[in-house]
Amino acid sequence: MEPCRLLFLLSFIHIAILRSYAFKTENLKNSYWQSALPNTQLPKYLQKILQPDGRVSEAEINVKTTLEGSGLPTIGEDNYAEAQVEPGVTAFFLENDLHAGKKMKLYFPKTTNRGKLLPRKVAESIPFSTTKLSEILNHFRVQPGSVEAEILRQTIEECEQAGIKGEDKYCATSLESLVDFCVSKLGNKNIKVYSTEVDKETKQEYKIVDKGVKKIGDRSVVCHNRNYAYAVFYCHEIQATKAYMVSMVTTDGTKAEAVAVCHTDTRSWNHKHFAFRLLKIEPGTVPICHFLPTDSLVWVPN
Repeated sequence: MEPCRLLFLLSFIHIAILRSYAFKTENLKNSYWQSALPNTQLPKYLQKILQPDGRVSEAEINVKTTLEGSGLPTIGEDNYAEAQVEPGVTAFFLENDLHAGKKMKLYFPKTTNRGKLLPRKVAESIPFSTTKLSEILNHFRVQPGSVEAEILRQTIEECEQAGIKGEDKYCATSLESLVDFCVSKLGNKNIKVYSTEVDKETKQEYKIVDKGVKKIGDRSVVCHNRNYAYAVFYCHEIQATKAYMVSMVTTDGTKAEAVAVCHTDTRSWNHKHFAFRLLKIEPGTVPICHFLPTDSLVWVPN
C-alpha cells in the first residue's frame, strides 16, 4: 500500500476512534445527566473522568498515600485531629476572611487520582464491601498487604462508617448514583454544581478580587473524590453550612475560582480538630471555612 494512502487510512481510523469515544461520553451525559438535570451544566471535572465503556486499567490504579494542598474536606469526627499541613499554607480560615483584598497562601494541586467515573451497570457488577476485599483486590490485580490495598480498604471502610451527627452521607460509585443522591437530598432538579478551577498548579499568595465573593447557598451537598481504583465520591449533606464561590488572583496573574465551604456549627467536631488549634478558637463559637480541592463538587439548589 502506498505510504500516503496508508497514512490517510490510519488518520481516518484514529479520528473514527476519537469520535466513537466522544459519542459514548456524550451519550452517557445525555442519557442520564440531561434527563435528571436538564437545566444543569455538566462540570468540567466530571467530563474529564467519565468512563462510558466501564473499563479500568491497572495503570489507573495509583491511589494517593498523602493528603496535600489547601482544600481539606471535613469528613468524620476524627479526621484531621492530628493533621499536618505545609507551614504557611492556609488550610482553614474564618468566614469573615472572605472579603475583597484578603490574602491567603494557597495550594491547589492537580489531582493524581486518575480513577474514572463508571456507568451504574458496570459499578454495580464490582463488589464494594470490606467483606469482599479479597475479591476486589483480585479483580484489580492489587497485591494484598500493599499500600494500595490498604488505601482501597480504608476508602471502603470510610464509606461503610456511620456519619457524624447532622451528616447524611453516601458513597457514589457511578454517575447515576451520584446524581440520584444529590437530587434526593436537594429535593428538585433545579440544581447548580460547582467545583474549584485554577489556571495552573501553583503554591502562591492569592488575593480575593473586588466583588470576588459570591454566596451560592445555605444548603448544599458536597462530594469528594476518594482514593480508589475508579471514581468513588464521598457525598454528604451536612447541616449548618454555607457555600461561596471566591475569585482570586496571584501577583503573576494566575486566577482561581474556588469553592469555599463554611461550617457554622462545629460543636460535634472532635475537640482536637486541627482547625481549632490553627485558628485558636473553641468548638461551636464561630464558622470555620475551607476551600475545596479541584476534585470535589458542591451541589446547591438554584
